[in-house]
Amino acid sequence: MLPILLSALLLTSPTPKPTTDWRTPFEKGNGNTTTTYAECIAYYQRLDKAYPEIKLQVAGSTDSGQPLHEVIVSLDKTFDPVKTRSKNRRVILIQNGIHPGEPEGIDAAMMLARDYVQKPELRQQLQDITLVIIPIYNVDGSLNRNSTTRANQNGPESYGFRGNARNLDLNRDYVKQDSRNARSFAELLTRWQPDVFVDTHTSDGADYQYVMTLIATQQNKLHPALSKYLNGSLLPQLYQGMSQRQEPMTPYVDFEGRTPDARGLVGFLETPRYSSGYTALFNTIGFITETHMLKAYTPRVKAQYDFLDLMIRAVAHDKEALGQARAEANRQLASQTTFPLAWKLDTTAVEKVTFLGYEGRLKPSDISGKPRLYYDRTAPYSRQINYYNTFRPTVTVERPAAYLIPQAWGEVVDHLQRAGTQLQRLTRDTTITTEVYYIQDYKTGQKPYEGHYLHSQVELRPEQQPLTFHRGDYVAWLNQPAARYLVETLEPQATDSFFAWGFFDSILQQKEYFSDYVFEDVAADLLRRDPALRERLEKLKQQNPAFAASGAAQLDWVYRQSPNYEKTHQRYPIVRWTGGKLPVEVVRLKRE
Repeated sequence: MLPILLSALLLTSPTPKPTTDWRTPFEKGNGNTTTTYAECIAYYQRLDKAYPEIKLQVAGSTDSGQPLHEVIVSLDKTFDPVKTRSKNRRVILIQNGIHPGEPEGIDAAMMLARDYVQKPELRQQLQDITLVIIPIYNVDGSLNRNSTTRANQNGPESYGFRGNARNLDLNRDYVKQDSRNARSFAELLTRWQPDVFVDTHTSDGADYQYVMTLIATQQNKLHPALSKYLNGSLLPQLYQGMSQRQEPMTPYVDFEGRTPDARGLVGFLETPRYSSGYTALFNTIGFITETHMLKAYTPRVKAQYDFLDLMIRAVAHDKEALGQARAEANRQLASQTTFPLAWKLDTTAVEKVTFLGYEGRLKPSDISGKPRLYYDRTAPYSRQINYYNTFRPTVTVERPAAYLIPQAWGEVVDHLQRAGTQLQRLTRDTTITTEVYYIQDYKTGQKPYEGHYLHSQVELRPEQQPLTFHRGDYVAWLNQPAARYLVETLEPQATDSFFAWGFFDSILQQKEYFSDYVFEDVAADLLRRDPALRERLEKLKQQNPAFAASGAAQLDWVYRQSPNYEKTHQRYPIVRWTGGKLPVEVVRLKRE
């Protein structure tokens, strides 16, 4: 009995340290300042040196050239992810400073890490939990410090910039991973496989009474087992806890319709380009905390601190329930046959929430003289409003047995590997008859979005076709934990698929064509030898007067039906294998 008691005592008692000043730069300031990148890392280095329960280490690279750090807080000093999971510990990953102009989480997490090793009551919450903290994710933007770019924000006095060193918004980069930051995050997420993820932010938009608003992983996009736990236990604890601390919280404020005629709040559909949408692909419950931009800086930092503290307490309380929900989600994923690829808000499904707002009114603009919106803080209200938070799938796909990925698409393979996808490689050349997609139609944005011209409204034409694959080409079987990630990145119709982000744009460009004066005779001969093709051409001319009036269009149509037309044009290069065992041996790929 004595060794067990001694072990428990060691876990709950902080390591004795001489009296020293452990205030953070924020705490030493005037309440309206935030730590710099150098101060932040130096503070965690001090904690690492003073407390063996804390480890600061490099987690990867960033576009700035500075490293991405992770801080691990583990009372039993287990800093290895595999060993941590073997001990059945819950893992909470906290990410700060993705938008460094929204720095409250940076300051709050520094105080949180310190308090959780120094205060016995808080240490007790970490008996079965490992904290992983990304001190500042967008190191690049944090180094680009200014006092002006957050034009709508009430402090702090200076802060970082939203864009990173490549002017990317990193909260749109999780799937496409243009930045080194996002690639490092993907590998970190794969290593730790956290149960809960929190990404700290500051809001933009409307004015209201709340200091804290919250985005939780959209309930319909989260696996049902996890959604049930989220709505039934975790969220009620968080909302009740914040209310008890005199910090009432509301779902993220995104009104349907223009205030003051808004019809209610709309849930946020975070697709995998966003942090919590990306983590949901791996059955991790995600949260984005949004403190209100117009509140003073100190209350915003306190709200972030209190939310993170309550999150740790809730996970500690629900260790078994959360573990069981996640295990059940992983089990059901193994047998899931249909996967949603795109979603739409169901405006017929509505619930009521109490909202603490300010009356929105109109008055003449001092600039234009036209009516402008303002919020009347002399007219606060508490009323029931509509909350729309149900999304329905608009596109679904049946699960294949595997995807075959030609090795030519190395960038895609790199992304899959960073996400922990289990890949195999063909041991010899082979020809396989399988299902292929042709990109029948799509829409492309007219302006660049985060460095890409995003595709949407993709229409496909599936065909069975014999294709040759080569030794070394990749096979990704769907009987693995990354199954949902594979489907939502490799199916072209998925909102944030690799196709949508332009990874396969080269297949959309035709490489060979014809000289009309030469092909006229070839086409005429083809039509003489194929009466059915001639009949199809005549029918099209009857149905489409514009087509009938264009000789060039008719010649092009015949060309596309001829053997001269390249079969690879608009043929999606990754194919679905829906059969059983492949007719060729494969070997498991070992990660370097």
